[in-house]
Amino acid sequence: MNILIAPDSFKDSLTAKEVAEAMKMGIMEFDSSANCVEISASDGGEGFLSAVQKYHPSLSTISVATQDPLGRPITAAYLYDEEAETAYIELAKASGLELLNASERNPMETSTYGTGFQIKDAIDRGAQSVYLGIGGSATNDAGLGIMKALGYGFLDGGGKEVFVKGSNLISIEKIILPNEGLGEVKFYAINDVLNPLFGVKGAAYTYGKQKGASPMEIKELDAGLRHINQVIQTQLNKFESETPGSGAAGGTGYGLKCFLHAEYISGASFILKMAKFQELVKNNKITAILTGEGCIDEQTAYGKFVHGIIQEANKFDIPVLAVCGKLNLSEDEVKKLGLYAAAQLYDPLQSREYSFINAAQLVTERTIGLLGQLKL
Repeated sequence: MNILIAPDSFKDSLTAKEVAEAMKMGIMEFDSSANCVEISASDGGEGFLSAVQKYHPSLSTISVATQDPLGRPITAAYLYDEEAETAYIELAKASGLELLNASERNPMETSTYGTGFQIKDAIDRGAQSVYLGIGGSATNDAGLGIMKALGYGFLDGGGKEVFVKGSNLISIEKIILPNEGLGEVKFYAINDVLNPLFGVKGAAYTYGKQKGASPMEIKELDAGLRHINQVIQTQLNKFESETPGSGAAGGTGYGLKCFLHAEYISGASFILKMAKFQELVKNNKITAILTGEGCIDEQTAYGKFVHGIIQEANKFDIPVLAVCGKLNLSEDEVKKLGLYAAAQLYDPLQSREYSFINAAQLVTERTIGLLGQLKL
């Protein structure tokens, strides 16, 4: 039995590496002779830099004095390739949900401004290419915080500067271009989200709740995204709100596309290419793939890492098994997604906290159970 292990992180619980280690324990308990091959995974969210660094260990780590989503001073790192003049930045390092405790999470109040400082530092350092992993954000500001840090200005109807955060997008009426351009720098937005900017499938309605927004706030956030889209259409002549991926990271995908002409790249494809996925599968004669993430639901088909793994595995007709914190799909929907089988850590007979506290052990147990279903 040759198993490829490639899980994403479980938000607020286990890192991708910790999930992989727990899965490996389950595999070895099920079959001690099994050959395990691991991939450091990320869809552009938490763990993006760790995954990149694994496959490019010579990259320099650059620490920048910046701020968290609520404007508090922090230090956040990114990776830099001096020879290639290329920066790799993880949005979650300065604008991530993981930086805030549960009571602080509210996308009405958060901003991507801190990530903008990192990008500016990379450009000042000489970067000609910037790869930005845009998953795991705590924000819903359409990436305007980043633009503010890069020199753009945003004014209200009275000509006063608007403090960029989710609740204030509705107040912006005029965009001021920076005094200096960004030259020929190329930007790449790494993520696996296919949602549009606004609407029922958009950034606010799809991800606002998990970022701490109430139903009323979600409506306000969506209205803000609709408004800023109108402003950008009128003043910048950009029409990207329906482009798949514009809703990523609270609309950051949209902002990167409109202001910085960013190219969207699938997070799963990006990392799997770095990991030389196809070579690994062929050289190790992989018979099954184990993946997973915090929640598998209808949004998984909109481009989460698990979906990317499934798409790549289909090219080789390899069964994919998934462990997740919470499974919100029926058995038929699991099959339709392309999974051979899936199992959740959550047990309705136990408290929610139980699955968090015992996450690693439960991943191991669910892995054993899934392998028992596998017919090769």
